[in-house]
Amino acid sequence: MQKVKVLQVCAWVLLLWRCWGVLGYPLDCKDEQGSIISCTSISLEKLLDRVIQHAELIYHVSEESCTLFEEMFVPFTMRTQQNRARNTCITKAFPIPGSKSEIQKISDKWLLHSVLMLVQSWIEPLVYLQKTLDHYDGAADTILNKTKWVTNKLSSLEQGIVELIRKMLDEGLLAVEHQQTLTRFDVQPEVVESILRDYAVLTCFKKDAHKMEVFLKLLKCRHTDKMSCYIS
Repeated sequence: MQKVKVLQVCAWVLLLWRCWGVLGYPLDCKDEQGSIISCTSISLEKLLDRVIQHAELIYHVSEESCTLFEEMFVPFTMRTQQNRARNTCITKAFPIPGSKSEIQKISDKWLLHSVLMLVQSWIEPLVYLQKTLDHYDGAADTILNKTKWVTNKLSSLEQGIVELIRKMLDEGLLAVEHQQTLTRFDVQPEVVESILRDYAVLTCFKKDAHKMEVFLKLLKCRHTDKMSCYIS
């Protein structure tokens, strides 16, 4: 089988710098009457709840997308590739704690900025994924539509996280440099390799989406019930 020629585009950037471009467009929220208002106008508690709701929905849809793709395209004997995918996730090199004990120890600042790193790192790969899914023979529109929905929700979540940073930390962004590695393909991959590649993207995103949700719920717990916060 012809090997896929992969061009690794690596650039050291201030990924968090990107969020300044969305500060003027904060996440829309609803007041008690259901009217749309700017999230800069609502309380910190309601903003945090709104952001957590976004993260929960994103994780739920990512699970559905991954399962649907697996059932449609990935033979059972190939599903062990999921372990391999976890070792090649684009966010693996990011300075984000992975173990429960490490996560419990990090500050509120790092919880928020870690979520922001994850959110921003996935927007572009999901756009590329939409393009590849669009070329699958017999691919259900459901998978493609879910991917488009998640991409839009990630942009909204990004705006909400930026606003949380302003409200909770009363400061600008952390000046943290890290490597963002995007995998692009300059040749048409073989069918099996294409499936495994997209399966790896969906699997990695599901893992990171769960991490976003966990981080935000831990953050809320610290501000409401500090004595009994734990990661399940």
